[in-house]
Amino acid sequence: QVQLVESGGGLVQAGGSLRLSCAASGTFSRDNVMAWYRQAPGKQRELVAEISVSGSTNYAASVEGRFTISRENAKNTMYLQMNSLNTEDTAIYLCKLTDLLARTSSWGPGIQVTVAS
Repeated sequence: QVQLVESGGGLVQAGGSLRLSCAASGTFSRDNVMAWYRQAPGKQRELVAEISVSGSTNYAASVEGRFTISRENAKNTMYLQMNSLNTEDTAIYLCKLTDLLARTSSWGPGIQVTVAS
C-alpha cells in the first residue's frame, strides 16, 4: 500500500507564494508518476502538474509559468512551488502517485490552499 501526506498549505494573500510537499511511503515501484490535482468548491477535480521519475513535467495551462513541480526521488517526496497566487487558485490540493508497473493509483487526503484578495 501507498501512503501520501500533503503539507504546506494555508492562507496567503493574492500575489503571494506557497510551497506544498507530498511525502510518499509504503510499497511502490520506481516506475511511477507523481502529480498534484486540485478541487475547488463546486468544480471538478483538475490536474495541476505531474512529474515522472526522470523529471519530465506537464502543467495545466492555468498554472504554467507560475507553478513549479519537482521531486526528490531519494526522499520519495514531491513539491509544488506556487508563485503569483490568485483567488482562482483556492482549492483543496491533492497528491497522487501512479505506479506504472502495478497500474494502480493512490491519493493523499488533500490540503487546503486559500488565496485571499
